[in-house]
Amino acid sequence: MDRQSTEILPAPSSTGDQFAYGLGASMHTLNEMVAEIARTDIPVLLLGESGTGKDAYAKLIHRLSPGNELSFHKFNCASFDPGQMPGHIPGLSESYGSTSPCGTLYLDNVQELDSAAQRALLSLLPDAEESHSGLERPGRLVSSATSSLESEVERSRFRRELYFRLNGVCLRIPPLRERLEDIQILTEHFLNKYSMALKKDPPLLDEKVIQALSAYHWPGNIRELENFTRRTVLFGDFELALTELQSSGPQPSKVTSAGVGSSLKVAARAASKKAERELILKALERTHWNRKHAARDLQISYKSLLYKIKQIGVSNDKHEG
Repeated sequence: MDRQSTEILPAPSSTGDQFAYGLGASMHTLNEMVAEIARTDIPVLLLGESGTGKDAYAKLIHRLSPGNELSFHKFNCASFDPGQMPGHIPGLSESYGSTSPCGTLYLDNVQELDSAAQRALLSLLPDAEESHSGLERPGRLVSSATSSLESEVERSRFRRELYFRLNGVCLRIPPLRERLEDIQILTEHFLNKYSMALKKDPPLLDEKVIQALSAYHWPGNIRELENFTRRTVLFGDFELALTELQSSGPQPSKVTSAGVGSSLKVAARAASKKAERELILKALERTHWNRKHAARDLQISYKSLLYKIKQIGVSNDKHEG
């Protein structure tokens, strides 16, 4: 079980945290919405791919909320096996009759909750009437998901009542490939961060490097960019890190001029299978062959991953996940 996070976050600085949240048009609109919503106590659902910065936005909402001097509780819903649910959730239990109220309760990866866990969580969350009845409650409820909960509701995989309890307002965090204008400022931020941490001079970030970074598809989003920048600082220059980054992506297929119509479909399928195999292997290696964690990183179900592992002929006896 992962350790749940409880922390007191500092109030917003005068300079702001724009380096972490972006300066592009899409992010500017999102940040304006966050600033407005944070003044209220309406529940917020953050929707975005893994690595897009949902945790950072949950903390930003807390910082901008009236109760930012109180504690910030993060509860990782993915850290529990199917059918399990704790007797209480940090933040909720402390909000009812406690002398140490919770400022923000952040429920991360709510799409991972099974039906029993959803039912248990629903029983702990106050409804709209209770929220105005004078009972103690979390000052701020924020949750996050990597997939559309609305579609899960339609498939009867997620409780409709819980969905509406969590989704006072839904904010979509765009993937990095949709906000390429932020790559430079994010890279500069991570260069400064890891240069200070590793006590190394930051390598030069020139236009050629920015173009190369903008041409990459970033399946791991900001988290992948941060890891790339940390390796860059370790290597001392961008060339080696870029070579490693570009070699990790799907390679374009070579198609002969003969039989272009049919061979293009065959080549596309082959390239897709090759890319899928590479992504699965990298996810398994990254998670030390913990298949549940790998499935979560790949944003597919555990059963789907097991099926795909069998399909691509990967040894299935490395580790139990």
